[in-house]
Amino acid sequence: MTWLRTIGFAVVFCAAAATAGHAAPLGAVQHAIKDDDGDPIANFELGAGMSARLAKLPGQVAVGNLHGDVTLLQFYDLNCPYCREAAADVDTLVRADSKLKLVFLPYAVLSVQSVQGGLVEIAAAKMLTPEKFLEFHRRVYAGRGLIDGARVLTAAQDVGLDQQKLAGEANSASTLEILKENANFGSAAGLAATPAYVIGGVAILGHPGLKPLQTLVASMRACGKVVC
Repeated sequence: MTWLRTIGFAVVFCAAAATAGHAAPLGAVQHAIKDDDGDPIANFELGAGMSARLAKLPGQVAVGNLHGDVTLLQFYDLNCPYCREAAADVDTLVRADSKLKLVFLPYAVLSVQSVQGGLVEIAAAKMLTPEKFLEFHRRVYAGRGLIDGARVLTAAQDVGLDQQKLAGEANSASTLEILKENANFGSAAGLAATPAYVIGGVAILGHPGLKPLQTLVASMRACGKVVC
């Protein structure tokens, strides 16, 4: 398909962006946030400037309660094994919490195939309702093996999208620019691991698990901070 012609340029950009960051180190622990095993997980404050920049990113795909009282953002690469493990927890989290707004941000930094899939996901988000996108995102992760553009296109077809139309949108300059901006932001913010989450202005590197995420959301509701 013709949209694949953009992939070589896109992956070079994303790979460069992902290695250019110089923010907080991977092991930084600014708040007492722990994972499922009770171990500290890397986290740090984004700061006002980066938080303002994040709010303006065009590639945000919101699901759940779009007017929710708490917003959780997830940066992910479709071929990151930890992102795959996190997908079920994140899906459970948003479906069980009617007041939560969840925002997906495709962060394609690992491979050409990740870039392909990210482009299709961003294009699909323009055509699907939040509920349908959540179903589509779940289908993308179903099964095993490498996730590339063709696999994401198949998942999109399964939820009723036209593959040819979707491929054309994925190949557009605007879609490529969104993926670039996500990668550029992730680099500048120091999101040196995937998945990465942002909640209450705090970046969390890695997947802490379902219960820790629920605890973070509960803390935001209780006191407006990730840890009360």
